[in-house]
Amino acid sequence: MTYERDYAPISPPVPRWRERLTQYWLLIRGDRPIGWLLLLWPTWWGLWLAAEGRPPWWPLLVFSAGVWLTRSAGCVINDYADRWLDPQVERTKARPLATGAVSGREALLLFAALMLVAFALVLTLNRLTIYMSLVGVLLAASYPYLKRYTYLPQVYLGLAFGWGIPMAFAALRGEVPPIAWVLYAANILWATAYDTWYAMVDRDDDLRAGAKSTAILFGEMDLVAQGVLYALFFAALALVGQRAGLGVYYWSALGLAAVLVAYEFVIARYRERDACFRAFLHNHWVGATVFAGIALDYALRAKP
Repeated sequence: MTYERDYAPISPPVPRWRERLTQYWLLIRGDRPIGWLLLLWPTWWGLWLAAEGRPPWWPLLVFSAGVWLTRSAGCVINDYADRWLDPQVERTKARPLATGAVSGREALLLFAALMLVAFALVLTLNRLTIYMSLVGVLLAASYPYLKRYTYLPQVYLGLAFGWGIPMAFAALRGEVPPIAWVLYAANILWATAYDTWYAMVDRDDDLRAGAKSTAILFGEMDLVAQGVLYALFFAALALVGQRAGLGVYYWSALGLAAVLVAYEFVIARYRERDACFRAFLHNHWVGATVFAGIALDYALRAKP
């Protein structure tokens, strides 16, 4: 009698360079574009308003690529700063730095490389934009450490995520007018709100680990606080629209964005982890809708 045995095919070993690139890709969240989009939309708000609907192709390319590079670098430095916290949090314990798949030295080198490429792009713009980019580097590098010392890291995230707005005005106009700062304030409010949804996902783990967030600060009043933040966000955008002389397409977009935000409260009303994360992700559509309103208003307004 003969016996037949099934043998699983032996997969060839993965080359080390490919394995490292895979880990770096995971470290910069290349598989999760939501963070890049949440930076891209407000940057494009600023570019379109600064250029009155017609941003030059090179600044548009520089800022769009710069958003991806700085967001990626921000993820790296965030995980480097949180390597004490991430192994204790269910959502983050599999990240490359938390598991040891990437060393701290590798992470710092990757952060430096990404920021150098972003800075090289900024060097093609005017002097004011270059100077302002240095502030952006400081904001991106220092944000991850705030959760150890303050309950407001989400506010600081808004400062870092929205810095492309005044930079866009500086690049296209050579100055940063008041409307740019109003739009920047709107983004700070928006980022604080959507990152609070994100913080609500990790609230129990953060409490055990000793980290701080607006979700912990707001406590049982979190949904009320979220309502206030979003209301102020729309009030700031309304002021931007009034100052910029935007028309029906913009105001219609704000109305639709308000409906989208209301849906987030429906999603997250019971504060379940998955629901709060879905509410966070949903903000991509809010940012895209506001941008569509700005772009359409400039593109379709009647020519004098």
